[in-house]
Amino acid sequence: MRCLRHILLLIIALVSLSALGQDVPADTAAVADTTVHLNKFQQFKERIRDRVEKKMNEPYDTIRDGGYWWRAMKHGVVDLTGKTINYPKFLRFAWKTYKWGDKAFNSYDSAYVVGTGKNWKLMLKSMNWADTYSGEPVPNSHIFVRSNLTSNIGLQLSFMAVSVGFTMGVTDLIHGKGKSKKVDFSFTCARFAAEAYYMENVGATTMDYRHNADDEKYKGTIRNFNGLKRKSYGMDAYYFFNNRRYAQAAAYCFSKYQKRSAGSLIAGFNLQHRDLQFNTEEFPQVVQDQLPEGVEMPRFLYNDYCLMVGYGYNWVISKSWLFNITMAPYVGYRHVLATQLENRISTVSINMRARMGAVYNHKQYFVGIQSYADIHRYHTDHYYFVGSILDFTALVGIRF
Repeated sequence: MRCLRHILLLIIALVSLSALGQDVPADTAAVADTTVHLNKFQQFKERIRDRVEKKMNEPYDTIRDGGYWWRAMKHGVVDLTGKTINYPKFLRFAWKTYKWGDKAFNSYDSAYVVGTGKNWKLMLKSMNWADTYSGEPVPNSHIFVRSNLTSNIGLQLSFMAVSVGFTMGVTDLIHGKGKSKKVDFSFTCARFAAEAYYMENVGATTMDYRHNADDEKYKGTIRNFNGLKRKSYGMDAYYFFNNRRYAQAAAYCFSKYQKRSAGSLIAGFNLQHRDLQFNTEEFPQVVQDQLPEGVEMPRFLYNDYCLMVGYGYNWVISKSWLFNITMAPYVGYRHVLATQLENRISTVSINMRARMGAVYNHKQYFVGIQSYADIHRYHTDHYYFVGSILDFTALVGIRF
């Protein structure tokens, strides 16, 4: 199929770019060797191109029977609007549904936002994330816990709004099998966006603790602390009010170009589940001895049901550079599932989400950096705690 040919040529182009990006030696002999190398690579690329085109141009049975549409698609002949090809009814229905949805939910003011002209994107991504927790889990004490940085690297292939990716944990390769998991999903169009995530981390952390602040021996740092288990998952969806002029997809999905700076009010809802549990047996003995008798470290287990209102802004720095910042506090109802925490099972939930992204576009290529923070606050008469998930991603990609 034509997309297969594009993928093969894309891989060739990426390898070619990596070769061109090498430092050029100063001496003439080295330059000559590099030129020969590039010429050989160009010859190899042309051979691959010729083979792909030869395969695509091979003759095939053009009898318009029930299987012709599949034979034609394998040779790059795709025209779902054509009446002479007997496509399956479901395929035509899916195509018509897509065209209707694209017009209804993905149209922009062309003075502000335009399409890239490409449906496919291939990205190489480096994802780095950590979670932190700070608060007073027992009276007269304070702790600050930060997880080890988790780093993943991998590829992501996208077709319009659908993406398939694979990432491999670099930290797992260095330190052995890891115990951290993080999965994200997002869908963004002109009018709205939806996101979902799952995060589980039971790996090592670093904990700074203080108990009985007047006594220095009850202050310290525990490295490789394994006494904290945390898990969270959730989803949210939100609507862009200025959806004709503001394209969040330009900064985070790379499927649009923002031509002029614009912002938009954002409103939606957020649902999530959080579970944070301490194991006091992992504390130093001196800290265990100071825990009040009969008092256990609490388990923060609850569900949040919130409404969010925020604002996103795309700043067009130049024809190639775009910067985005999005902030959205969300407030709502918190249902506490571990009722031993409080005498009540509900309270107010107050949280904050922030995101920044920058992208550089050069023809069909793009380079981007993205940062993300999700901050959760738990504050009642007995407990105070703040948790956060911090994420930083760097990527390079190509549209085709």
